[in-house]
Amino acid sequence: MKSVALAIDERTPHGIATGIARLITTGDLAPGDRLPTVRQLAADLGVSPATVSHAWQTLSAAGLIMSRGRSGSFVRIEPREWLPRRYRGIDGGQDARLDLSRGTPDPELLPSLGPALARVGARADTQSYQAKPDIPELHDLLRDTWPAPVESITVLNGALDAIDRALAALVRFGDRVVLENPTFPPFIDLLDHYGLQAVGVDLDAEGMRPAAFAAALGTAPAIVLLQPRTHNPTGISMTAARAEQLAGILDRSRTAQHTIVIEDDHSGAISSAPDVTLATWLPDRVLHVRSFSKSHGPDLRIGAIGGPRPLVDRVVARRLLGPGWTSRMMQAILHELLTHPESVAQIAAARDAYAERQAALATAVRNAGGWLARGDGINAWLRVADERSATVQLAAVGIRVAAGTPFQLGEGQDPYVRVTVGALRDEVEAVGAALAVAQTA
Repeated sequence: MKSVALAIDERTPHGIATGIARLITTGDLAPGDRLPTVRQLAADLGVSPATVSHAWQTLSAAGLIMSRGRSGSFVRIEPREWLPRRYRGIDGGQDARLDLSRGTPDPELLPSLGPALARVGARADTQSYQAKPDIPELHDLLRDTWPAPVESITVLNGALDAIDRALAALVRFGDRVVLENPTFPPFIDLLDHYGLQAVGVDLDAEGMRPAAFAAALGTAPAIVLLQPRTHNPTGISMTAARAEQLAGILDRSRTAQHTIVIEDDHSGAISSAPDVTLATWLPDRVLHVRSFSKSHGPDLRIGAIGGPRPLVDRVVARRLLGPGWTSRMMQAILHELLTHPESVAQIAAARDAYAERQAALATAVRNAGGWLARGDGINAWLRVADERSATVQLAAVGIRVAAGTPFQLGEGQDPYVRVTVGALRDEVEAVGAALAVAQTA
């Protein structure tokens, strides 16, 4: 085990953790490899066992190593191998003092379900197989609040369910799909599942870069998959001007005359940006997805997809061979949450709270000498000098963030981490300072 000690330049807890992390990154330590004991490495380095123990705790918090009791500590093997590949990459390790890695809403900012359940009572139809899939009052409300006139809408079990069913109905093996780079890791897993080729488009502060989007359309894609607001992981929301520009590029493209756009508005109700869709200019080519999981409750598992009737009908027809419909009880609860003054006020308060947290953290990072763009929604995208070193540095002070690699397409991408700003209720200045330090770690 002398080789491990030789790889450590700085004999502090952080220096030891960074050295071990470097060995894991380069592959000199492989998944499943046994690490030296605390006492053995402490003797090799000439430090106290407590110093090495603190380094081990940091590596464990960063999800790089795991303890097997008396058997020792080992480099962590790929977590949960049954998970899709990119899901594994964002699967967390041990509990952290501040877990800012998961991309989930703050439970304290979700509307109360109890009153809605009491008000709905027995009104929802839970008895019939023959009733319409969507309850009329929710269907009408969705149509009235859709970002552009729409021919057909149906309710599904959340955004990812809607996108999965749309892809299943619209693509063939080997088709190309244009999407943002970085993007939501399960999108990449979905494309892999269907045998599709991802074509990434870089972003600026307003959305997909027009020149890069035009170049991507040259590959004759079957689908453009984008997130118009609160983009995960960057927190970017597309402007109306950029949406119009992208719609024009798509409309004029000779190689993308049959390309369909799927928009994932997964956090629209807690977005501070105006509602936007390419369907305003391309109504016959856009499927817009709206989810309420981030705003109203993940366990509701409810969203909707709307667009041209022939496209939506294909999604509905495929669903008939599976669950058939989304629980009408859940639909009734969502309708109650979307219309009752109390829950409407709670969502408005959550939207304001997330915006304040985004602004406060961006300011705190800048005050500490770093830089972080103020995002929209619950996530922010932090440029760092080295992804592995940054995650270890933050884990050492009890903060977990998501490594950026699973969100990125292709090799040799710039190093980033995703920070779930929405989970940050306090300690903003301390977290901002830690993130600023991690940018140069």
